[in-house]
Amino acid sequence: MTFPRASGVLLHPTSLPGPHGCGDLGPAAYHFVDWLVTAKQRLWQILPLGGIGPGNSPYMSSSAFAGNLLLIDLAELQQHGWLDEADLLPDAGFSDARVHFGAVVPWRMARLEKAAASFAHNISAADQVDYADFCLHHAVWLEDYALFMTLAELHGGRDWCDWPAPLARRAPQALQDASAAHAERIAFWKFGQWCFYRQWKKLRAHANERGVKIVGDAPIFIAFQSAEVWARQELFELDADGRATVIAGVPPDFFSATGQRWGNPLYRWSAHADEGYAWWIERVRRIFELVDIVRIDHFRGFAGYWEIPASEPNAIRGRWLPGPGPALFHAIEAALGELPIIAEDLGVITPDVDALRHEFSLPGMRILQFAFGEDGANDNTNAYLPHNFERNTVVYTGTHDNNTTQGWWAEASPALRQYVLDYLGTGDGHDIHWQLIRAACASVADTAIHPLQDVLGLGAEHRMNLPGQGEGYWEWRFGWDQVQPFHAERLARLGSLYRRE
Repeated sequence: MTFPRASGVLLHPTSLPGPHGCGDLGPAAYHFVDWLVTAKQRLWQILPLGGIGPGNSPYMSSSAFAGNLLLIDLAELQQHGWLDEADLLPDAGFSDARVHFGAVVPWRMARLEKAAASFAHNISAADQVDYADFCLHHAVWLEDYALFMTLAELHGGRDWCDWPAPLARRAPQALQDASAAHAERIAFWKFGQWCFYRQWKKLRAHANERGVKIVGDAPIFIAFQSAEVWARQELFELDADGRATVIAGVPPDFFSATGQRWGNPLYRWSAHADEGYAWWIERVRRIFELVDIVRIDHFRGFAGYWEIPASEPNAIRGRWLPGPGPALFHAIEAALGELPIIAEDLGVITPDVDALRHEFSLPGMRILQFAFGEDGANDNTNAYLPHNFERNTVVYTGTHDNNTTQGWWAEASPALRQYVLDYLGTGDGHDIHWQLIRAACASVADTAIHPLQDVLGLGAEHRMNLPGQGEGYWEWRFGWDQVQPFHAERLARLGSLYRRE
């Protein structure tokens, strides 16, 4: 699917301002949508909306379907009478500049638990109907999710394969007994998802009414410690005890001598094919209930993926295996129609990956920070240089995994800096972030996305993530005092100049 010419901003909701430790779906989110409109930006790109996993990453969620409970606007729950004003007094451990997850998670979860208890004992007729409708509509994943989260707590966060065998192997009587014994806690997890979905639906409607589309993000692989792997073990490469036999990653390359060992279980693609890719169809269907466009991370894994034995400490010893290829996307299109999907095709891309993307007219990605090489060697065939773009492309100055443009520039060699300045035809590079934003907007690429850090001209200390680093990332937040009128004015001007309004 080709996209209309447009531009937008990359910002995960946790990075929004607000008094309760991390950004959420409250007033700041609506204000940000309105700011995008002022800046003539038609797209708001976010990271995965699921709950955080190890290292606080949104890419290792405990569910491929559930929303992040940290994003719930607690003030809205207080307006319902489920919390008191005193409950919303900020914790001393909160920061306006970083999400201190160690303080935020227990504080927010305690208040959500209180709200759930209040809701259960003082529910209005309208809320009761809405909640019941939600549980029915989402039953295909919600029941397993709520029970999984309850059992994971009960067993101290141990991997589900280490639970008592009847629960790990999902013996029907064991599941029935657990559901009855822990009904109140199961109801809490359902309540949390109802709150998230209800608030997100309103925010997305506000964005759409104002002409802003939400660009979501979906990792191809899901976490082992997730409701879906536990619930559908036959769809993953697991042994008889439920342990992963092989895991996902990428082989050694220029950036890493040992490759990347991600640890996600791999799909048993033959089992998915046998059921007509029903699980994937349902996953994609639910994604598009939340967002208007979705970026699929590691798209190349659908053409071919790197299989690593689970016993290996790194990604050196592995092998390439074919992915499902066109069959998966034909099944999705047959069930759901043509969908606005962005293929994350960064890194070493082979012809079969390009062929798969082109067969379904999916836009690929280009990163301007990758356009100029490592040492400033002038390679005018570099696919990331704007003069080599094709229209059906999404161009970024950088993504959540990149340094900020100012941080990248500060670390660049003199030769690289000179090459960039020569290519852009600009001066000394003091506003290099705006020069790259301009280059993205001016390019032939249909879609241009700018991280908010680059719009604000922020340095390396504001980057969202550094791949391979387990702790200390995903924490960045901005404040409205950092956003000046000229930021929106300049974005709007570029949008008008290059027909991206």
